[in-house]
Amino acid sequence: MQADVVVIGGGFAGLSAAVTLADAGVTVIVLEQAPRLGGRAAAFVDRDTGERVDNGQHVLFGCYRETYAFLDQLGTRHLAPLQRRLALTMAGTAGRSFALRCPPLPPPWHLVVGLLRWRAVPLADRLSVARLRPLLTAARRDGARAVAARVDPAMTVTEWLRLHRQAPRLCEWLWQPLAVAALNQAPDTAAAQPFVRVLSELFGSGIEDSAVGLPAVPLDELYALPAARFIESRGGTVMTSAPARLVVSPAGKVESVHTPAATIATRAVLSTVPWHGLARLWSPAVPPSLASLVASASAMASSPIVTANLWFDGLALPDPFVGLIGGPMHWAFDKGTLFGRPGSHLSVVASGAADLAAMENAEVTRVATDHLAAAIPQVRGSRLLRSVVVREHRASFSLAPGGPARPQPETPLEGFFLAGDWTDTGLPATIEGAVVSGRTAANLILTRLRGGVAPPATRS
Repeated sequence: MQADVVVIGGGFAGLSAAVTLADAGVTVIVLEQAPRLGGRAAAFVDRDTGERVDNGQHVLFGCYRETYAFLDQLGTRHLAPLQRRLALTMAGTAGRSFALRCPPLPPPWHLVVGLLRWRAVPLADRLSVARLRPLLTAARRDGARAVAARVDPAMTVTEWLRLHRQAPRLCEWLWQPLAVAALNQAPDTAAAQPFVRVLSELFGSGIEDSAVGLPAVPLDELYALPAARFIESRGGTVMTSAPARLVVSPAGKVESVHTPAATIATRAVLSTVPWHGLARLWSPAVPPSLASLVASASAMASSPIVTANLWFDGLALPDPFVGLIGGPMHWAFDKGTLFGRPGSHLSVVASGAADLAAMENAEVTRVATDHLAAAIPQVRGSRLLRSVVVREHRASFSLAPGGPARPQPETPLEGFFLAGDWTDTGLPATIEGAVVSGRTAANLILTRLRGGVAPPATRS
């Protein structure tokens, strides 16, 4: 077999890159080791209900411009519709919930006024948000990346919030849940830089940037299967159950890619495997030119996400998704409502959940249902019919200060490129980070194949 480019990995990074390449007329082969596409954003069939269940809940935002541009290419933007502006309900363990609604005002006033009306937090604590107005104004003027770059890389989220005198109650009900959701790590250990980048993207530009988009279909139907059809319609190939091994020529260039079914000659290889999988790509060994890069990637720590999928007897949440405060779980999503399905399927998520990841399924289910019942009174009278616990032990890379450097898309090995949310996008491990990395790497490869100068990087 032959291809202009082989893309290894069939998640958001790999498929967005392959679609970009295929759309430019390049012959692409995508190799995915798993039996299904999607990587860490995939779906599977539950054997009892027959439903397609996501392996974790993913949320989009209006500021995910590259992600929505990718969905536009696939014709699936309408399957992840955005709110007009941020609307968020948070529920505490005393059974009371409070809705945050941002009014149609220019940033950052939409957030300031929305918080001033939000009764979850005492007024004196709400007023502390005004101390972030200079930062959000700077983000609108200078860009989110520039503002984040000014933050001390050794500072944690908790230290940064304390530096900006954010009130404890506002941190508990808004900033800490946002940090845990975006960074998949506790604010005490996660670096402040990517958190400030997230805040600046969400609240520094337009009121639509913080609007939430929730997929109305399983993730494979949102992007993975449409991307495969797009690639194949343009002469490419998408292979699952296809672990890849790379062979380097004596001249120090990627020569071919081996799979159990075929050997593929290619001009370039784009790896979008996670940080912990990079070392396993090579046959017979990691090439010397990549030894340092692969060692750094292998040294990256990981952080887990645990999702309890719960089917109840006739239960619906008060909103399609609800934030959960003061307990082990962080978010609950009403999949029946979101997917327009009969029945009651809730997806209850805990980020950075090392303790939960070590528990038995029955214990995770009990923890999730107990927290739901404390936060949402409607749960208390409902009967649990079924539960499916999904653990992603290495859902994201650690963002603790002092970790290994994140690599650039071009590597010291000729013909070998990198993408993935863990590469140097400046963003945390989000869908947007993955898509930014994939599209950036694809454009760089196109430039190299055509013998030109690399264009400016894709927005990140």
